[in-house]
Amino acid sequence: MGCNSAVLRGRADVDKMVKTMTVFQGKRILVAGLGKSGVAVLGALLPKGCRLFAHDSRSTSCFEPELLKMLENNRVGCYFGKTPAPEDRFDMLILSPGVPPDAEFVRNAARAGSEVIGEIELAYRLSKGRFIAITGTNGKTTVTALMGEIFKNAGKKAFVVGNIGTPATSAAEDADGGSWMITEASSFQLETTREFKPHVSVILNITPDHLDRHKNMENYIEAKAKICANQDERDYFVVNYDDKTAFGLAAGCRAKAVPFSRAAELEYGVFVKNGRIAYRGEGGVYEEFCGVGELLMPGPHNLENAMAAAAAAYCAGIPAQIIGQVLRSFAGVAHRLEFCGEVGGVKFVNDSKGTNPDATIKAIEALDGPIVLLAGGYDKKTDFGKLIDAFGGKVKHMVLMGDTAESIKKAAFSKGFFQSTVLGSMEECVNCAFGLAEPGGTVLLSPACASWDLYNNFEERGEHFKKCVRGLES
Repeated sequence: MGCNSAVLRGRADVDKMVKTMTVFQGKRILVAGLGKSGVAVLGALLPKGCRLFAHDSRSTSCFEPELLKMLENNRVGCYFGKTPAPEDRFDMLILSPGVPPDAEFVRNAARAGSEVIGEIELAYRLSKGRFIAITGTNGKTTVTALMGEIFKNAGKKAFVVGNIGTPATSAAEDADGGSWMITEASSFQLETTREFKPHVSVILNITPDHLDRHKNMENYIEAKAKICANQDERDYFVVNYDDKTAFGLAAGCRAKAVPFSRAAELEYGVFVKNGRIAYRGEGGVYEEFCGVGELLMPGPHNLENAMAAAAAAYCAGIPAQIIGQVLRSFAGVAHRLEFCGEVGGVKFVNDSKGTNPDATIKAIEALDGPIVLLAGGYDKKTDFGKLIDAFGGKVKHMVLMGDTAESIKKAAFSKGFFQSTVLGSMEECVNCAFGLAEPGGTVLLSPACASWDLYNNFEERGEHFKKCVRGLES
């Protein structure tokens, strides 16, 4: 029986491979954006027998020789530093997250009949694995990484992919029917999904972000909602009961809604009871995962992250005991409330992943004052008034840098907060913050902005901060 089953699975795999080859065979496909995800898409499609083209707004000189040689050897048509002409025809466009769907060349292609999808959608179409997808304005990287640890400890074959840093297409065809694709999905990635149907979807929270791209909150919410748009009654939708915008999406989702709440004891879902994270389900099912005080990750937002991960893992069949063990041992992810040293009695915390005001508010709430806050960066057309309101006497001074420095300072002035210094570099900011901080206090890098004005990504920004802190120690 086992051998026959293995043969059948092998035949099914071959059948899917043949079907996939047929779908792409001879098609003209443009891959737009040659960052990590775009290169992964090319790697996935090269064996499929399609005619590939690549577009990037950067010039040829910006790319590694090895990549250029690969493109040449595989006869990939390239549009570097320019866009395809309106008369150029493609069967499909696959957009990297950084390429907006309303770009003129994308709209031209769509009007001409091209199918427009993104990298996560392609991974879903290529993979036999079951997907768990996590989104939210804040916390999604932490929850995705935590889910990966839970599945690893449960002995499950799982791939941790998506916005967390590993393109989903790079693992898609390695995932068989017994595998899980634990996928962090940003709004940029979700807006180009079409058939994407995770078995478990998670929305952690929704607050204003990326309005420079999405134009308004309605579009942003619509992009997030696509995570559960294709789910049905056999699937699960894990959602924050305390976030009314997020929870409101449950009404339009066919999947079984599994709420989590740190503020209310729920009749169904994950909640806190007697200081412990618990689950109540149908038929009198009641499970406890661990005590709230046993979590290593600081802050009320990380309690929510732990509850969301517990709910999603439980829906995927992971035993409560294993979930609890991992919740008690997981210390968080790099660049998110990451302690990175103490100098002269002053603690330094790297929260470079705090790329919007709500994330920075959560970081401030998680720490004891007094705090010197390092903030500022790429301008996403954000209102910083709510951030200043959240200082609550804990933030004693702001040291600002980047494109938004003056607008944050102006918002602070309008709220009666005048302790702000604007500087030009991370080195200057760290040195200034150290001079302003009190022994027993904290210097917190939590920019409330993206990094793209001065850095390639938030990781690079966080690493530079840590290097500057090490410079103080020497």
